[in-house]
Amino acid sequence: MKVLQIFENNINERFMDQVIEALNAGEVIIYPTDTLYALGCDALNNNAIQRICRIKGINPEKTNLSIICSDLSQAAEYARIDNRAFRILKNNLPGAFTFILPASTTLPKVFKGRKTVGVRIPANAIPCEIAARLGNPILTTSVEVDEDNPAEGCEPESIAMHYEDVASLIIDGGEGNVMPSTVVDLTDSSDPEVVREGAGELEV
Repeated sequence: MKVLQIFENNINERFMDQVIEALNAGEVIIYPTDTLYALGCDALNNNAIQRICRIKGINPEKTNLSIICSDLSQAAEYARIDNRAFRILKNNLPGAFTFILPASTTLPKVFKGRKTVGVRIPANAIPCEIAARLGNPILTTSVEVDEDNPAEGCEPESIAMHYEDVASLIIDGGEGNVMPSTVVDLTDSSDPEVVREGAGELEV
């Protein structure tokens, strides 16, 4: 597995080109967020999404799939965001949240059985920059964390060893966090519901 050291206050252009090249080739990468490190791929590449689902043992028909977007403008291309939802997103993003929103028809067929999509815009420049340069979102799912040794889930070296057979590269952005994002159901924007407490504190 290739290790690329990229820090959010100093984006390495050459390394970022390698990241985009890997995503365009349908490969799986690992990258830091403002919460846990995550596995990701091009969110418009159906085969790559299926591969990540197999890696994580996810049934895409029964599990919410989430995407990282560069900003709210990109998010609006892949999720239906009404005015009330937009205000809530604007108040809380970038941040440690996954907002469950009605999915638009622009997502690939693996999403077709799903009426919703999880949207993330992390408070970390690296994944947002990836989505901006790719030109569309990246599918995201957190790395697995051992409850008996959660610190391993935030150390890039340990993560790389765990996933060396399934991911082509890891972005080492320094030590990550062990707390996941706060998940908020915004499918009814008049009644946002926190379905998982995490690192983000919701402002409505």
